Amino acid sequence: MKKLLSPKELSEYLGLSLNTIYSWVNERKLPYYKVSRLVKFDIAEIDNWLKDKKQDIYEYKRLI
Repeated sequence: MKKLLSPKELSEYLGLSLNTIYSWVNERKLPYYKVSRLVKFDIAEIDNWLKDKKQDIYEYKRLI
């Protein structure tokens, strides 16, 4: 069975404030489950979400 994280656990995992987590849930920026009145997060889905948000770093050459 999957372990679902609470918003507090997710905020610690991501190093973000609890307010940011709730804000992103309200804006539907994070994948989450609603269990009755509780909001829960699947760690595997969060990790995949993070991979999708990764920004590629490009090497810029200086024009001469």
